[in-house]
Amino acid sequence: MRALSRPLPMAMLLAVVALALFAFRLGTPSTLMFDEVHYVPAARTLLALSHPVNTEHPLLGKALIALGIMLFGDDAIGWRAMSALAGTATVLGVYAIGWRLFGRVRTAAIGGVLAIVNGTVFVQARIGMLDGFMAAFVVLAVAAMLWGMRERPLLWWTLGSVSLGLAVGVKWAAVPYLAYAGAAFLLLKWRRPDRWPKLGWSAAFAILGVASAAAYLLTFVPAFFYAERPLTLATILPFQLDMYRQQTQVLPVHGYQSQWWGWPLLLRPIWYLYERVDDAQRGVLLVGNPAVMWGGLVAVAGCGWAFIRERDARLGGAAMLWLGSYTIWAIIPKSLGFFYYYYLPSIWLCVAIAAICHRLAQSRWKDWDETFLIVAVGTFLYFYPILSAAPLAGPDLFRRWTWFGSWI
Repeated sequence: MRALSRPLPMAMLLAVVALALFAFRLGTPSTLMFDEVHYVPAARTLLALSHPVNTEHPLLGKALIALGIMLFGDDAIGWRAMSALAGTATVLGVYAIGWRLFGRVRTAAIGGVLAIVNGTVFVQARIGMLDGFMAAFVVLAVAAMLWGMRERPLLWWTLGSVSLGLAVGVKWAAVPYLAYAGAAFLLLKWRRPDRWPKLGWSAAFAILGVASAAAYLLTFVPAFFYAERPLTLATILPFQLDMYRQQTQVLPVHGYQSQWWGWPLLLRPIWYLYERVDDAQRGVLLVGNPAVMWGGLVAVAGCGWAFIRERDARLGGAAMLWLGSYTIWAIIPKSLGFFYYYYLPSIWLCVAIAAICHRLAQSRWKDWDETFLIVAVGTFLYFYPILSAAPLAGPDLFRRWTWFGSWI
């Protein structure tokens, strides 16, 4: 057990547990579910280099699904394999952020475990959608940039910038993080000039802009080889404008749409699947672990209050990760909102809870983290059947897990 007190063995354990959990029965259901009906056919078309399809989003997420198909076959495992890896990378990114912020394996591991048992991460790691890839690149970017605050700043800042560019190459919803990274660098460098040693603001901004833009543009390389209507240097900019028009168009009303202000309260989760498939009634509900989702809101408030009182930038940063990623949805020009847009903010709740656990470790509440972990793991196990498409006894069994009428 002493080995697990060191950061690397603990990271390896979390990776093994996360990947094993995400990959277990990954091929169930064996049919397409929810938005896989859009992205898996698009990945097949991209793999064949046939013609443009699903042009409202950049290519990278669909290219990663195509890579899974190429490596594991055109079946449910192939559609979702790269998502499972992205989910595992997300867990490790949360762990790395906790370790770099607080330098305590216990604190970092709490964040990683909560990410594993948060229902949003689990479900998105087991479906061929784009959001899991975008989140993984953003989380890894934050981890890399934090790592560069103390050592090898040029390398880590560049890697973080590239990762942000790749996140935008999955979905444009990652664009605000470029601005957040620049603002965080200026603020922290102003308060602590020793952060990112020998990396000035002009060099940091140049790297952030050039490296992220280059990474983003490189994700379009496959489109230059389409058999029909290939992309060219002359059409790549108009293609971006066309994507913007599609992203901002007014869409018809959807049964699972929801308002951004209701996402933290779990007012309207989404059934990705609820039907008889693979010889059994099965369901997949994208709903966050209530212990993490609601407890995380308390943790964010606690981090903010502790920052105001103690000026601890680490706690303030944990709160701002959630606040910045969530409130941006109040101004992003989308005609419809869905709970899965809250995926990234739900990940930052794990960081905020870990931060509060670290803060309480010096008080009489030092063992509170163990109790909370037990509750969070227990809640995850309670919801597991309708997170994992496990066989259910009958078509009405969903009522066991639908706490509110809006969950149906």
